[in-house]
Amino acid sequence: MISRASVNGIELAYESFGSPDGRPLLLIMGLGAQLIHWDDEFCSLLAEQGHHVVRFDNRDAGLSTHLHAEGVPLPGTPSAYLLDDMADDAAGLMEVLGWPAAHVVGASMGGMIAQTLAFRHPERVLTLTSIMSTTGPSAAPPTEAAGAVLFAPPAGDREAVLAQALANRAVIGSPGFELDRERFLRLAALAYDRCHDPAGTARQFAAIMASPDRTEPLGGVDVPTLVIHGDADPLVPLAGGQATAAAIRGAELLVLPGMGHDLPQPLWPEIADSITKLTSNSAGKA
Repeated sequence: MISRASVNGIELAYESFGSPDGRPLLLIMGLGAQLIHWDDEFCSLLAEQGHHVVRFDNRDAGLSTHLHAEGVPLPGTPSAYLLDDMADDAAGLMEVLGWPAAHVVGASMGGMIAQTLAFRHPERVLTLTSIMSTTGPSAAPPTEAAGAVLFAPPAGDREAVLAQALANRAVIGSPGFELDRERFLRLAALAYDRCHDPAGTARQFAAIMASPDRTEPLGGVDVPTLVIHGDADPLVPLAGGQATAAAIRGAELLVLPGMGHDLPQPLWPEIADSITKLTSNSAGKA
């Protein structure tokens, strides 16, 4: 069931899994993605392992506030917002949830937001898990083929959007794991029907590019940290995960063979187990 929270001048849509008595776990998704891209089964697995899981739509995605008045960002113009603002959104959501602090997990751009949350609101973060992310665009530029996916013009109608999603997955997805094509297209269709806003994705991307490199502030992060990255990621190559782990004192780097820039279903148990090990062993666990 979708709930809504007024935070930081906008409204965020969110859902929860598991008992409110579980360890609070906030999931932050990536560029243009929606809360549904944290799969129900993956969220349920984390809930079964003792977490109270909350997933939400970032601003300009899904059912949260879209800054339509800002239009499509043009080269040389200021970004409508920064990753700082998106981290403040996450902190505001935690306030609404009544969570003084939480275990925070972010994927791709969500990892960037989670990193920013960890140094911008350190009192809010019990543990940090950064998945297929990086400290800044220069740390791990995409391959030429993945860059073409990133900068491709948006497709038109629903059928074209689904075809483009499938083609993009062939470039940036996990080569070590067979794609469940039917499941993938079902999720892509649900995402389109739920919300399709290429301009919102462009504003999120502008926020990524306008935000400063996080290497220096991450040096001050002092919470148990897990960095998860695939060795076959062409969009944010492994160097991004390595840079993140190197920037945060004591961070553990888990490299997953055959994983690209997605979360293949066969890896969900290992990823969930690794997160649970981190949250369970944290001295500050809640």
